[in-house]
Amino acid sequence: MPVLNKMRTEIINIKKLVNTRVENKLLRGKELADLPNLDDAYLLIEDGVITDFSSMKELPAEFKHSPSVIDATGQFVLPAWCDSHTHIVFATSREEEFVDKLKGLSYADIAAKGGGILNSARKLNAATEVELFNSAWKRLDEISKLGTGAVEIKSGYGLSVEGELKMLRVIKKIKEKSKLSIKATFLGAHTFPIEYKENHQGYIDLIINEMLPVIAKEKLADYIDVFCESGFFSPDETEKICRAGMAYGLKPKIHANQLNLSGGTQVGVKLGAISVDHLETIDDVAIQTLANSNTIGTLLPTAAFFLRMPFQPARQLIDAGCAIALATDFNPGSSPSGNMNLVNAMSCIQMKMLPEEVINASTINGAYAMELENEVGSITVGKQANLILTKPISSLAYMPYAFGSNLIDKVMIGGEWV
Repeated sequence: MPVLNKMRTEIINIKKLVNTRVENKLLRGKELADLPNLDDAYLLIEDGVITDFSSMKELPAEFKHSPSVIDATGQFVLPAWCDSHTHIVFATSREEEFVDKLKGLSYADIAAKGGGILNSARKLNAATEVELFNSAWKRLDEISKLGTGAVEIKSGYGLSVEGELKMLRVIKKIKEKSKLSIKATFLGAHTFPIEYKENHQGYIDLIINEMLPVIAKEKLADYIDVFCESGFFSPDETEKICRAGMAYGLKPKIHANQLNLSGGTQVGVKLGAISVDHLETIDDVAIQTLANSNTIGTLLPTAAFFLRMPFQPARQLIDAGCAIALATDFNPGSSPSGNMNLVNAMSCIQMKMLPEEVINASTINGAYAMELENEVGSITVGKQANLILTKPISSLAYMPYAFGSNLIDKVMIGGEWV
């Protein structure tokens, strides 16, 4: 039988090929600033996979006149962003609450008016799967054009058996249709519905006895997450819910230490969580606990920015030897943006991370935070060709420095230009 020609793309004259790695490694401490690059490089993609890269001096002769060659003179090529914490399936935006905050209303005031997570839950339960899919698909298209090639999507705006399953089924359909690498997380324990405000155990029983069995049967989630926070789920409740999910094969992630020293980091490490996310409010004990573990601390600076909270102590975490990742927390209430480029700029400007640290935290460490490190997150032979091709820029540092400019020329997902 004839051999079919492979779909191939050659990118030549790359000014700098960024995050070139032979093997994977979760980066922590000083290693996070180690970003291997290759100047004046070429890159070969075949059938959506990286198959070769090297210096232009080593360029095979046949590349020079190939019809599929792209000349990237003056441009950088990076692995696409790996956004390991989002909530992009939601019914409507909440800018009216944004205005209420500007007028001085507190979170409690807004919640008393029926706002907050319960507002999103009410609107989501009224929406159809088709409506939720279509709106989430537009957001996915938006973030892919901003350079995101892998994303984790959480439920948590259903807060009912029907609502949570509806969200997770939408995420499953997105997974099946999209070329992006996608992981699904069950966050039924986002807050307590009004009807269970005085009956926490009743809602926990609903999660464990009615939601989890269906989620497992339909294979709707990869992870289980809990909002471990004062006024939400206690450390003991968090552990109970996570262990129930773990019994069905779901690995834990934790919303930890966002508003208070909640104990979420310690619970996450105890459970062997893939990541503990937020960490705006964290002390030395929690930092050392995280540093001595394999759990990743995922920082969400745009959430701190939007809520006018202190930014996460990235330097303290890095210097202590923690493994950290960066993500957007894209959601309608506290971080209505999926722009990883803005996350990276804020991480440099407000958290004093180096550009190299930011790139690693947004690519290879973000991939680890979704257990996708063997597929994406670096320029490595055998990985998917999820790539960012920048406009001509002077240096890597120019990307977070010029925070208001769109410096992306093209994005490739699985070997195809978006």
